[in-house]
Amino acid sequence: MADSKREIERKYEATDATRLPDLSRVAGVSAVEHLGLSELDAVYYDTEDLRLAADSLTLRRRTGGGDAGWHLKFPVATGIRDEIRAPLSDTLPPELAALIRSRVRDAAVVPVVRLRSARDVHRLTGPDGAPLAEISVDAVRAERLHGGSASTAWTEIEAELADDGDPAFLDAVERRLRKAGVRPSAAPSKLARALAETGPKGKPGGKRPRPHTAGDHVLAYVRDQNAAIVALDPAVRRGLPDSVHRMRVATRRLRSAFRTYRGILDRSVTGPVAEELRWLAAELGVDRDQEVLDERLRTRLDGLPRTLVLGPVRGRLRIWSVARRSGSRRHTVAVLDGSRYLELLGTLDALLADPPLLPAAAAPPGKVLSRAVHKDHRRLARRIAHARELPPGPERDVALHKARKAAKRARYAAEAARPALGKPARKSVKRLKAVQGVLGDHQDSVVAREALRALAVQAHLAGEPSFTWGLLYGQEEETAAARERELPGVWARASRAKIRTAPEG
Repeated sequence: MADSKREIERKYEATDATRLPDLSRVAGVSAVEHLGLSELDAVYYDTEDLRLAADSLTLRRRTGGGDAGWHLKFPVATGIRDEIRAPLSDTLPPELAALIRSRVRDAAVVPVVRLRSARDVHRLTGPDGAPLAEISVDAVRAERLHGGSASTAWTEIEAELADDGDPAFLDAVERRLRKAGVRPSAAPSKLARALAETGPKGKPGGKRPRPHTAGDHVLAYVRDQNAAIVALDPAVRRGLPDSVHRMRVATRRLRSAFRTYRGILDRSVTGPVAEELRWLAAELGVDRDQEVLDERLRTRLDGLPRTLVLGPVRGRLRIWSVARRSGSRRHTVAVLDGSRYLELLGTLDALLADPPLLPAAAAPPGKVLSRAVHKDHRRLARRIAHARELPPGPERDVALHKARKAAKRARYAAEAARPALGKPARKSVKRLKAVQGVLGDHQDSVVAREALRALAVQAHLAGEPSFTWGLLYGQEEETAAARERELPGVWARASRAKIRTAPEG
């Protein structure tokens, strides 16, 4: 079974002649313990076209040292990675294979580099004897296994923070190393260095070209959302906080872009893809919607004085929540493992490789994008006006929910156009987000009231007091009314955030 670890480390250049300075002089260090020399042998795996390395992921099978096994590392920030470990085996463990599936799809994972390291380790400990960090001097020999047969060698120093350590401690270590003439490594990882030094010589891949046309801007946005879906897949599988929500938002942004910018991307091609994205967002929502509702009801309940909580309210809420969420995460993972989802990812890749651009895509972005943004803004205005004309009640609630969806679409349209249209688009995004927030809280209140009524009925039938459920229901009614009173002012501010055509060129 795989487990995970947050790895915080820094790498430094060294030579065979490099010697560690006296690290006992680092602030907070009471002792430096020499742990000795170990021999590590690691084979790194990737697809033939190095898809994992392209996203700064590393997958290896390592023997030697105290953590032999399979290791999969995900970048978190500079010098910070999440390492997923599985026991040593001859083949790639299924739990790690699942975490790279969104990137590798059906491609084979093959050995690409072998690294053999002689590691000399020193442990820094504090006054209480607790470890602060491990400093390793690694003499590395790298051999290319796929895409060539070159080899290379180097020496580096690695400073890895102890579990739950303060990252600021590594700053103190670095100051000491720099005083001794040691400098940070230019390579982010051993694998990256090995691939660079043993691979074909040529110009490294540069940054994405700056967008110039309307089509360039829309495709850049589509590409970013597609990349977000792929990158968030393993986070969803791992159950990381907010990952389902963020993946769902990426699918909605992508679908919205296809609908808003149908004058740039051929709708006959993007339409079926948008429907598949709609399916995926709905599947992801099975768990997310209940999570949001649970949190809302718990927060409401926690805000009540004890004297107003009559009967086994918390227990009933907990049982109700568990029953509704039972199996929801397993369902989400099953969706990600399914062929329909993988086919969708493949379709998106194909669309980006050969985008269905219409003639307007070649035009300068200002007028083309601003027209599309204005169209979605007018659509939102009509929906808000219609909702406000209706009397309070279920019909108005439905109309406000439709306005909320239109607010999302208008906001996403402005987001996609922001690089081309500049400050006006940024202001519009900010104010439309406020409109979406007001309408979203209103809709969450509608859903919460439905749940509270059902819970009150269950409590009544079980002979329990329903007073507290009714009290919470009343609070949600007041919340909805407050959001409706707030809407005109928020919408007026959003309406004033006009987007003008940006200068061309």
